[in-house]
Amino acid sequence: MARPASVVVHDVTVYTPEGWRSGHEVVVRDGVVAALRAGPEDAGLPRVDGGGGYLIPGLVNTHTHLQQAVLRGTGEGLPLLEWLRCVGEHTVAATPEQSYLSALAGGLELLRSGVTTVVEHLWPTPSDAVHAAVIRALDELGIRVVLGRGVADRADITRRWGLDPRLMQPLDDALAHVGELDRRLAGTRITTALAVPNPRCLTPEGMAAVGEYAAATGKTVSIHVLETTTDEEMCRTHAGVGAVDYLDAGGLLGPRTLAVHCVHLDAAGRSRFAERGVTVSYNPVSNMRLGSGVAPVPEMLAAGIPVTLGVDGAASNDTQDMLLSLRLGAYLQRAAHRKADLLGFADMLHMATGAAGRVLGRAAHTGVAVGDPADLVLLRFDRDFACLPVHDPGATLLTTASPRVIDSVWVAGEAVIRDGRSTRVDADELTRRLISM
Repeated sequence: MARPASVVVHDVTVYTPEGWRSGHEVVVRDGVVAALRAGPEDAGLPRVDGGGGYLIPGLVNTHTHLQQAVLRGTGEGLPLLEWLRCVGEHTVAATPEQSYLSALAGGLELLRSGVTTVVEHLWPTPSDAVHAAVIRALDELGIRVVLGRGVADRADITRRWGLDPRLMQPLDDALAHVGELDRRLAGTRITTALAVPNPRCLTPEGMAAVGEYAAATGKTVSIHVLETTTDEEMCRTHAGVGAVDYLDAGGLLGPRTLAVHCVHLDAAGRSRFAERGVTVSYNPVSNMRLGSGVAPVPEMLAAGIPVTLGVDGAASNDTQDMLLSLRLGAYLQRAAHRKADLLGFADMLHMATGAAGRVLGRAAHTGVAVGDPADLVLLRFDRDFACLPVHDPGATLLTTASPRVIDSVWVAGEAVIRDGRSTRVDADELTRRLISM
C-alpha cells in the first residue's frame, strides 16, 4: 500500500497560482503541500536539492488506453472505423501478461513526461484477469489513476452501432464489477470511473443505468464523443437525433461527464455542454494521427466548457508523452486559427492540470498551492542543452521541453521518478521483456 511521504524540496523556482516564485522551497508533510517559503528553514524533514530547477504541479492526462502501449504503429494510415476494428482484434486477444506489460510501459512513459494523474479508459472486457493485470502494473508504478472500467450494452461487430460482441457482458455484471474493484482498491492511489466507448454503444436504457450508477457513486463518466462524424451520422440514422441530444436525453451529460475528443462539436453542442457542466478532453496528437480534424478548443473555452488535455492510447498517438501533447495542442490551434498568440503556457498548463478539477472532483486551480496533494514535477532544463538558455521557464516548457528535462516526480510526496528513472520499476528489465514479446 502506498503511503504519503514528507520532504522539503529546496532551491527551486515554483509555479504557483500567482505565477513563478524563485528561490523557494516547498514543504511536504504526509503527502500534502504544507508550506511554500523563501529561504531555508529547518523543518526536521528530509531535504531534496532542486539544483535551481523549476517545480510545477503534476500533469493530469485525462485520456489514454494503456493497453495499447504494445500496439504502437498499429493500423497506421487507416480511417477511424477500420483502425478501431484493427485495434479491436488485438484487444479481444489481449492476455493478462500483455496487458500488464503494456500498462507498465505506458504508465512509466507518462510519469517520465511529468504526469502524476491519469484517466485510463479501459475498453469493455469481461476478463477480471485483464483488469487485475492493469491494476497491478499501475499500483507498482505509484501513479495516481482514475481507472475507467468499460461499460456497454449494445453489440455490433461492425462497431458502427455498438461494441464488438466478443467484448460484451451484461451491464449489471459490469457495474457490479466496478463495486468489486472499489473494494479491492481501497487504500491505493487508484479509484474507478465508468468508461463508455461512444454514444453508439449504449441503449437509452443503458445510458439511464450508467447515469444513475454514476450519480449514486459520484463517479466520473468518460466517453468518446464526436471524434469523427460517425457518432452524429449513426445517432441520426438509428435514433433520429444527433449524438449530443441522444446523450442528453439519456441523462449522461453532467458535471462528472468527461467527453473525449469533441472534434465535431458544433455551436449548439457547445452550448448544451456548457449548460450541463460537461468537461472535454482534448487529444491533439491522436486527432492529427487519425485525421479526425481539429477540436474547436477556443470556441469551447469561450462557451465556458473546461477543456483538459489527453494523450490518447499509444496505438493512435503513438507515445504517452504529455509534453508533446502540451506543445502540439497549442500549435495545432495556432495553425488552424492563424494566431501566434493563442493558448500560451499558462493556458496550456491549466488545461493539463487544474481544468480537470471539477470532472475529477478535485481542486481546480493551477499551480503548487498549500493544502494540495504533493503531486509535483521537478524540471531541470540544464539536462538538455536544447532548452538553454532559459529566458522564460513557461515558454521553455511549452516550446522545447521533452521528457529529458523531467528530473523528479513526486506523487503524494513520494519520489516515484528520481534523476529521470523510476524508483519502483526496473526499466531495464521492462525493456528486455518488451523486446521479447
